[in-house]
Amino acid sequence: MSLAVVNPEVYEQQLDDKSHLIKAEFSSFDIPELEVFSSAPKHYRMRAEFSVWHDDDRSYYRMFNPETKAPFEVTEFPAGSTRICELMPALMAAISQQHILRHRLFQIEFLTTQSGQALISLIYHKALNEQWEIAARNLQSQFSITIIGRSRKQKQVLTQDYVTETLTVEGRQYQYQQVENSFTQPNAGVNEKMLTWASQCSQESQGDLLELYCGNGNFTCVLARHFQKVLATEISKTSVHSARENFQLNGINNVEIARLSSEELTQAMNGERIFRRLSDIDLPSYDFSTVFVDPPRAGLDKGTEALVKRFEKILYISCNPETLKANLDSICETHRIERIALFDQFPYTHHAEMGVYLRRKS
Repeated sequence: MSLAVVNPEVYEQQLDDKSHLIKAEFSSFDIPELEVFSSAPKHYRMRAEFSVWHDDDRSYYRMFNPETKAPFEVTEFPAGSTRICELMPALMAAISQQHILRHRLFQIEFLTTQSGQALISLIYHKALNEQWEIAARNLQSQFSITIIGRSRKQKQVLTQDYVTETLTVEGRQYQYQQVENSFTQPNAGVNEKMLTWASQCSQESQGDLLELYCGNGNFTCVLARHFQKVLATEISKTSVHSARENFQLNGINNVEIARLSSEELTQAMNGERIFRRLSDIDLPSYDFSTVFVDPPRAGLDKGTEALVKRFEKILYISCNPETLKANLDSICETHRIERIALFDQFPYTHHAEMGVYLRRKS
């Protein structure tokens, strides 16, 4: 989690510096004007996690400096959502007053939504018993939150293990089940801007969409309406389950999802391997015109890189400009960059989330 110093007075300048850096890094490509999408200058993170430390009768949040490894107490967290900031001191005060909740507690995780839902994970170095559950249920009721207790080989879900986020894109509202301990976009406001940008790039599309690394269907739900059919892939079982729930929540019925890695799908499309996980999917029936990729920091492997170059249009969301550049060195042999964007998911840091829209050269 970022340890950035939140200072709204310098936000615009840091974003300007970041955009100039990105322009310089991508100057070797023939790029159009960089589109820059800002974040809220504070209260932008929907999730956070903190270690818990106990000194005599006092318990408090702490984090570790990634460079020095030195711990420090966290008394406020302005990057956190307003719900996180509201809950942090009151929740710790309540936990500190009850030995059964405080004893051997070593981590607290927050997952919140823009509408104020909050899922709190309390993580222990002890087994959780009936007395813990009674106290945790009272805490849950007191703060109108949902609590999960975790310890070694134990997970106690008191009510549910997810929140439901509402995101607004081009005047439409989309519902997303976001499960505890699985990946979700941390900056909901910037996520809405990313989804809007990707949707605009996909307008007036024809044919079908292939999406790799679909996660919980974050982009899939928004992009599906622009295509006849969508084939989405994701390797995580938890994310596949959430994606299917989200397709139902949003009334989306033109998407099929396969639990495959990008490498496995490449092998399937090349006819190199047959997968039982594709047995119910008629792969040859798809008329793919566009591929959407949102890979991990390592970017696209060489096989997937070659696969995406077969498509007329490519939408690429990247959390790592360095690997994006390496992939574009190859992709731009066959495609030209039509749009390029910077999304400031993590203000006050060097991290840059980017979007690139490419079309095959004529």
